[in-house]
Amino acid sequence: MSVEKEIANCSADVDIQTEATVLWTKFDEKVLLRKIDLRIFPPLIVLFILNFIDRNNFANARLYGLQEDLGLSDVEYQTCISILLVGYVSMQVPSNMFLNYITRPSLYLCTCVVLWGMISAATAAAHNSTGAIFCRLILGVLEAALFPGSLYYLSRWYTRKEMQLRVTLLNAGNLLAQAFGGLIAAGVLGNMEGKLGIRAWRWLFIIEGVVTVVIGIIAFPILPDYPTTTKWLSEKEVLIAEQRLVNDAGLADSEDVDEGIFYGLKLALTDPKVWLLALAYHTTIMGLSFSYFFPTITQALGYTKVKTLLLTAPPWIWALFVSIPNAIHADKTGERFFHYAWPAAACCIGFIISIASHNTGARYFSAFLMTTGYASGFAMLAWISNTIPRPRAKRAAAIGLVNACGNIGSIPGAYIWPINYGPYYRNSFIASLAILTFAISAACALRTYLKHLNKKLDRNEGVAFVASQGAVERSAKLEGETLNQVKDRMQRFRYLY
Repeated sequence: MSVEKEIANCSADVDIQTEATVLWTKFDEKVLLRKIDLRIFPPLIVLFILNFIDRNNFANARLYGLQEDLGLSDVEYQTCISILLVGYVSMQVPSNMFLNYITRPSLYLCTCVVLWGMISAATAAAHNSTGAIFCRLILGVLEAALFPGSLYYLSRWYTRKEMQLRVTLLNAGNLLAQAFGGLIAAGVLGNMEGKLGIRAWRWLFIIEGVVTVVIGIIAFPILPDYPTTTKWLSEKEVLIAEQRLVNDAGLADSEDVDEGIFYGLKLALTDPKVWLLALAYHTTIMGLSFSYFFPTITQALGYTKVKTLLLTAPPWIWALFVSIPNAIHADKTGERFFHYAWPAAACCIGFIISIASHNTGARYFSAFLMTTGYASGFAMLAWISNTIPRPRAKRAAAIGLVNACGNIGSIPGAYIWPINYGPYYRNSFIASLAILTFAISAACALRTYLKHLNKKLDRNEGVAFVASQGAVERSAKLEGETLNQVKDRMQRFRYLY
């Protein structure tokens, strides 16, 4: 049965009755939200830092002889970068579909972390292109679980207007890894050369891989599962956690549709909104592919290798300081497109400066503008679950599909930075400028389409999403309402754009 709805904004001062006689206030909700945040984000942010450090240490190791020692040509090195993305992209949708059907996301995600840490450490044993490419492929397959899985995981805990900040906080691990990955690499590469007869770049993989394994084991008992399967929540807190999601989307976040494992994927593949999201995110990530070559690009400033790695940190720290206020304001206003567009435009200005100038100060300033573009990527990630709220299986598949399409953009993106374009990479910056400009246009098209759908909903033409009878009944039970009241509330759903 098809129905629709909108986020019924709960009054801050009004008590809400759920099921029998359980009452809760907005203060109770804030206390619960703080409790959830403190349990979810410390381990997840650390795992994200490790995720991006282990993924990007190949670029740092290149500065200290990895390419020469393994005898990699430019094409083989670029293949090592892009083959990780092949494994990463191919497994995201299957991983999220599996995650939708299990009750222990903590066990699944942390197991994948431990396994990729082992593979990262094993990369140190590679002695040719075949070994390096194989390790990078398996690393991508295992890392595919964390990023889209975490986005889906957060959508099981937080409302649409809470997701932008949470997604940005989660991706703070990305920015911190970009920043401190260079600092860590500088320490290891600058001090471990020849220790025990092992090259410094090999020590980099060993140390970072072992740390990942240890942290993955520690994170497992800390990371909670879902609201209904988390033992440290009281019965009242479970009800509040569920009720918040009903108030947000007008429908309980439960999987009542028994249509088989591919049901959600079929819904996602036939929804134009998913493909508009995928196009915008695909071109955004392709336009931001400079991050995979950031140490090499920064080397054009003319400093030593260690100073080059140290100089890569401040632009990423700046991106973090920009992204968090942008996310807070996006959640406060419920607006999505302009919070996506302005950081992308700033990044384009950075590309233009790098194209036009060889001045050291101007090019380093442009690096800060370029990293600002990552706030756009974070805005797009939150936009996915905002736009595909129900049913749960469709949301899981859509998050995996859009994120996979986004990361496909990194594959051709890896090939627009060949070493013969260096040291200034003018042609690469021109290509990135054109691609990111197209991405802004695609996001604008998405915004226009969502506005069009909202106008149709205002005229009671069609519905926003499909809901089963069981999901409606579960929502009515949680709300203490009749089925018709639930359906009426669902009809008030409007897209955020």
